[in-house]
Amino acid sequence: MRVLVVEDEPALREQLAQELRRAGYTVDVAADGAEGLYAVTEYPIDVAIVDLGLPKLSGLDVIRRARSQGRTTPVLILTARDRWQDKVEGLQAGADDYVTKPFQVEEVLARVQALLRRAGGFADPVLRVGPIALDTRTQQVEVDGQPIDLTTFEYRLLEYLVLHAGEVVSKTELTEKLYEQDFERDSNTIEVFVGRLRRKLDPDDRFRPIETLRGRGYRLSAGAPAGGGDAKERGPAGSA
Repeated sequence: MRVLVVEDEPALREQLAQELRRAGYTVDVAADGAEGLYAVTEYPIDVAIVDLGLPKLSGLDVIRRARSQGRTTPVLILTARDRWQDKVEGLQAGADDYVTKPFQVEEVLARVQALLRRAGGFADPVLRVGPIALDTRTQQVEVDGQPIDLTTFEYRLLEYLVLHAGEVVSKTELTEKLYEQDFERDSNTIEVFVGRLRRKLDPDDRFRPIETLRGRGYRLSAGAPAGGGDAKERGPAGSA
């Protein structure tokens, strides 16, 4: 999952970025509103954390302009303003949630997780697709009630596929969502990790949860496809 942090205070920006990376997210940062607007409209961001008091372009303007361009990226606003009118104005501009400064990082992480779940159509913190249950609070995964041991990267890969269950997700999209920008895009790392994840989820080859669609990408198909009918393709096709 890829999170954008738009914050002009260097210490806070770095703290949030470090904590998000520690939690397994890929993180982009911006120090002003103009840079933040460019990032949220040009990069495949899953959640944007936007401070309201930004130089060059206010946080409210960033949100309004992104929404006017049709961007539906969930937005969590940070505000040092405790007036309820400021919070309402942020939500009316198109933000999805807010946190008031000073805050605990754990609260920010919990709200980011909630926005990701909501965007994927899940209300419960335990995401269930077929026999797979993924607990976003503890980052524990079970298959048919039995816990399985995943690395941090394997967990994030599975979480992304679960949130887009039934959809075709290209290798390029997975690379953009799970790695920093300077990652070598021609690497076969995605294929290696998908293979490892398949073996851990389904060692006896019983239900084949992750399909490979040659030339298109991957699809988590344990259970009914999201939305029914044919799978929805996402992002540019990558080699699979």
